[in-house]
Amino acid sequence: MRHVQPIAECVSSDLCASCGTPLDAKYFDQSSVSVAPDPGAEVVLARFELAPEYCGVLEYFSQWTDTWAKDFSRIETPDIEWRISANRRPFDPYLSLKQIINPWGYGSFQVCLRLDESVTLEFIARGLSVPAGTDRVKKVAGRLVGRYWYNSAYGDVVRRKV
Repeated sequence: MRHVQPIAECVSSDLCASCGTPLDAKYFDQSSVSVAPDPGAEVVLARFELAPEYCGVLEYFSQWTDTWAKDFSRIETPDIEWRISANRRPFDPYLSLKQIINPWGYGSFQVCLRLDESVTLEFIARGLSVPAGTDRVKKVAGRLVGRYWYNSAYGDVVRRKV
């Protein structure tokens, strides 16, 4: 297990000794299943809004299509482009994927990407044109999982015993 240093601007007084994440961190887990978008259209599969004065980390994302569910070798999605955006801007390195890299239900690879304060994170599927006769995806799903916590740089609440 590797040791993760806390991010300087998100320092909390109570950190996990193993990973450096604040002990008061909460999880988010957003997902949905949708009809695959038509060429040129988009569907937001998962969305999370980080509150002002909070820091966070995107830890996992997952993808699913009905064609992949029938045949696990169908990881390429020539008719679907997958994108994660932060405040409607591409979230590097997940700018444009045309394959399933983290299949839903099979233990996704951890990503650990820092989320800026007040970010709106979205997992988007965009429909692409493909040649006639291609077996098109009919359903898509996406999932975003991570943690968030209060950024003590904005002031810490002192608990007093009365």
